[in-house]
Amino acid sequence: MLNYLLIQAMVISLYMTLWFFIGLRLKRNDLADIAWGIGFIVATVTALVVQCNVTPRSLLAGSLVLLWGARLAAHIGFRNRGKPEDPRYKKWREEWGAFAVVRSFFQIFMLQGFLMILIAIPVTRIIIAETSSLNLLDLLGVLVWVTGFLFEAIGDYQLSQAKKDPANKGKIMRTGLWQYTRHPNYFGEVLLWWGVYLIALSVPGGWITIIGPLTITFLILMVSGIPLLEKKYEGNAEFEEYKRTTSAFFPLPPKR
Repeated sequence: MLNYLLIQAMVISLYMTLWFFIGLRLKRNDLADIAWGIGFIVATVTALVVQCNVTPRSLLAGSLVLLWGARLAAHIGFRNRGKPEDPRYKKWREEWGAFAVVRSFFQIFMLQGFLMILIAIPVTRIIIAETSSLNLLDLLGVLVWVTGFLFEAIGDYQLSQAKKDPANKGKIMRTGLWQYTRHPNYFGEVLLWWGVYLIALSVPGGWITIIGPLTITFLILMVSGIPLLEKKYEGNAEFEEYKRTTSAFFPLPPKR
């Protein structure tokens, strides 16, 4: 397992360094968001190439990652097309001053590369394991993954469609899946990685890869997901009402 992770680390480091130089040239560190989804595909393909022996379970897990990563990268790419750099990255660039280039390399691109490898550990373990035929646990994992994928994809689509309507400018999204959770896309992303973990439980030592879903859950709930996004809405009366009546993460009926 360690050898596979080291090879992945080398490949992902080169991959993220390439994106860093592209971002440096274009003065857009938010390219790291597009690199995120594709990076999981790169890590997965790397493991498959090194392993050589493709099993039904590794093909299943690899296909799920390919579908998720491609959709997410395409969504973010189209969303950011023709727009200025994401305000979060622009703010960091300004705050870092003379150290912006160095800190961007390590704190954005290299850090994301490290997190990719950590979160993808269940998939890596599935690929390198000597596995038996597919079973009911694999089916359960796929069902959980599909549920998460639909929440993320539908939530993203509903939000992008709402933003296209000039009448919604400056308004808080409160329809569709967004009436049940303030972050259906984040809920979906966390859920689908737990689905992959369920599939990993069918292979020897798969239980230990729980570090993957725990990492993405922690990041979404405590670090770069919900807290960072909601911070910019502090003091917004409409958002405070939305926050009072709508679950932050798990889909629940709206409160009165």
